Amino acid sequence: MPNPAVTDVHQLVFGDVTVTRVIESAGDLYMTPSQFFPNSQPHMWEKPGIWNAPEFLIPGGESVHEHTHRVAMQTWVIRSAGKVVLVDTGVGNDKERPYVPMWSHLDSDFLNRLAAAGVRPEDVDVVVNTHIHPDHTGWNTVLRDRVWTSTFPNAAYYMTSEDLEFWNPANGHPSVLGPAAQNMWEDSIAPILAAGQVKEWSGTERIDENLVLEAAPGHTPGSSILRLTAGSEEVLFIGDILHTPLQVGEPAVNSCFCQDPDLAVETRRRVFTEAAANGTLMFPAHFTGQGAFTVRAEGDGFALDHWAPLAGA
Repeated sequence: MPNPAVTDVHQLVFGDVTVTRVIESAGDLYMTPSQFFPNSQPHMWEKPGIWNAPEFLIPGGESVHEHTHRVAMQTWVIRSAGKVVLVDTGVGNDKERPYVPMWSHLDSDFLNRLAAAGVRPEDVDVVVNTHIHPDHTGWNTVLRDRVWTSTFPNAAYYMTSEDLEFWNPANGHPSVLGPAAQNMWEDSIAPILAAGQVKEWSGTERIDENLVLEAAPGHTPGSSILRLTAGSEEVLFIGDILHTPLQVGEPAVNSCFCQDPDLAVETRRRVFTEAAANGTLMFPAHFTGQGAFTVRAEGDGFALDHWAPLAGA
């Protein structure tokens, strides 16, 4: 994936908790709206809206349907209750991804960017994989002496029982990712299991006094969100609940990567309904631009209300 000069780290503070954005890459996903969101309708994209902004769509022709999507691969670093917590780990370096060339054999400076945010691999206490997909688990491991090894040797890696069961090749579950998930289990999950670092959970799981994981299935069987509560402030890290601002106003629209589309819509509506009622700031996994937002109820759907005061990616 093309990687423009995104070198800054970005931080927000909630009570005694800090959240820092560390970007692995930001660029073209090489998918048009109709490819990425097959149940969307052309008129949705033609309406004026934030989803047509340069942060989210890269012009590729005369119509919106010839544009391609711009996405970020990024990690949210949370410092909470004396712990360093990483939310999702991007694509990773040196991975063999024959069916996704833009993710194959990368050589990014992500660990240097993490260091610029004040985090060394050995400092990390917790890694949260909001779900198991190749672009959320890549930096779980690094290649050392031709062996895949835990990147964060002192961390507990939180993964849901549902995703571990679904993605284990021994169980033979078909995935909408098809061959795009090839090698993911072997290079990014199995080594962490072998090292005894996986913290398996289901339903809800408290990490510390401020952080609670909650099931949010649909995108994958074990997709999750992370709730941060610090004093009177609460925010949500929502993983792949959505991939474009269009889905705020059109919550019935799914990406082509949602394993259970009906359940993904149900989860999205549930999360947005709560967030709209409470003014909760949400951090999706892949938004470029300012990266986090609030919503408000509007008709039988929702509208984007405010962006977080983060510098754009």
